[in-house]
Amino acid sequence: MGKKKSLTGAFLAATILTVAGCSGQGTASGEAAEAPADPADASGTIKVLTHRTDLVQNGTMDKYAAEFNKTYPKVKVKFEALTDYEGEVKIRMNTEDYGDVLMIPAAVAKNDYPKFFAPLGSREELGGRYRFSDRTDVGGKIYGITTFGTANGFLYNKAVWKKAGITAWPTTPQEFVGDLKAIGSKTDSVPYYTNFKDGWPLTAWSNNIGSVTCDARANDKLAGAVSPWRKGGELHTIDSLLHDIVSSGLSEKDPGTTNWEASKGMIAKGEIATMQLGSWAITQMRDAARQAGTDPDDIGFMPFPAQKDGKYCVVLGSDYQQAVNAHSEHKAAARAWIDWFAEKSGFAAKEGAVSALKSAEMPSTLKDFVDNDVTFLERSEAKTGEVNAIDNAAEIGLNKPDYRQKLVDTARGAQKGDLEDFFSDLDKRWNEAAGTVGS
Repeated sequence: MGKKKSLTGAFLAATILTVAGCSGQGTASGEAAEAPADPADASGTIKVLTHRTDLVQNGTMDKYAAEFNKTYPKVKVKFEALTDYEGEVKIRMNTEDYGDVLMIPAAVAKNDYPKFFAPLGSREELGGRYRFSDRTDVGGKIYGITTFGTANGFLYNKAVWKKAGITAWPTTPQEFVGDLKAIGSKTDSVPYYTNFKDGWPLTAWSNNIGSVTCDARANDKLAGAVSPWRKGGELHTIDSLLHDIVSSGLSEKDPGTTNWEASKGMIAKGEIATMQLGSWAITQMRDAARQAGTDPDDIGFMPFPAQKDGKYCVVLGSDYQQAVNAHSEHKAAARAWIDWFAEKSGFAAKEGAVSALKSAEMPSTLKDFVDNDVTFLERSEAKTGEVNAIDNAAEIGLNKPDYRQKLVDTARGAQKGDLEDFFSDLDKRWNEAAGTVGS
């Protein structure tokens, strides 16, 4: 469950940095959280707030702290894991007591970062070192460093796809649907599993924005009255594929009965062939395979079925960003933890995720992507705030499950309407909202 929260928190934070409601007490000094020149200069007890309840409960975070103390012996690290991380931290941020280190909540508007977090350095200092630094860039200062990044695509059971006679990744949405039909006719597996009931897995489809056209700035280009679901648009391609899968009867019979936890074992055992998720899920599915006594190597990962100039592209997105409380009395110690966690802990590699360090190699979980020359793009966040504002005003929710649940219901005939009317309504709402934002 902890990883699920990690994913939803990550992409929520990437897209909904608009909610106010956090006022804070007192005024932040603007003092930077500078890395200590000598480890011996960092001291004190720091509290780290985290959404990873699983890693705190099983002692994993304490093991990281013990390793950290080998370099920083004068710093004591305490962890507080919060089940409802977003809700609880938002309330705490009405005071000055919200830990020394915390994951930046989605409820904090990007432009408000200086009110709550200590700057970690300049764009020039940190931009060349860390991936996703523009996510927390306010006025040329960086306020957070990501815990890890993730790629998006389709998890699939290689043995099932091979049994259906498919040995190469599909290059177009039409070919992808054709492959799922082959799986449906030649195997006993459910070709595609929506995870409809839990809802949040449906939000992963939005993380393909940019993969279709191989454009790292594709999400930025949604800012304005641009009719995102027009023919030829990325969201038209992405959501049409989901619609076509369901309308062709290639997903589970009753979406209302899907179960996220159960789906791990089902894909591991070949009962499910394919699911749309982030690369963070690969390790979970392979662990499920070990538990089920099946081959972990059967769990594969493929990019969105679209190519540009004969190559696949995948957009890398950031998970939660760690920041230092602007009111912390131990900023040097807090900064030491963030730097060590990003650079020395090995956390990203263990999670099968993309390191915050630009110099680091891609994780072993993405070996198939590396071997097949998939192009990795770091998603631009230059206009995230504006896109979020339009999305919220339109009440669509690109990174909420509701509209795609409605899309699935439309595709299976549980709700009236057809696809083009569905897209036309979304475009109308988007364009109208774009005319009100910023005016």
